[in-house]
Amino acid sequence: MRPVWREPHPVTGAGVASGAVTAFAWLLLFGLLGRDVPGYAWWTLIGGTLAWLAAAALVRYGDRGVATGVAIVTAGGWSIAAAVVAVRWAQSGNWPLW
Repeated sequence: MRPVWREPHPVTGAGVASGAVTAFAWLLLFGLLGRDVPGYAWWTLIGGTLAWLAAAALVRYGDRGVATGVAIVTAGGWSIAAAVVAVRWAQSGNWPLW
């Protein structure tokens, strides 16, 4: 008989969904701290970095499904922030983050 290894925290849809909702709320709160486009972009970058650090810890020591949801929503939030910066840059001709 060969030993059977079972995952202690299998990736489930509920775990991914809970990580996604949590990351969405986290990035929303950080994004609301910014009063203008540069503030929004920097706060979203900081909040996303903290979220990815939490996701990395969850991958190693916790639920990988939750980490997957956090990582997916964080990447989406960063994409939205990058699009907002690009639109402002295209409209004004000046780089908005400095």
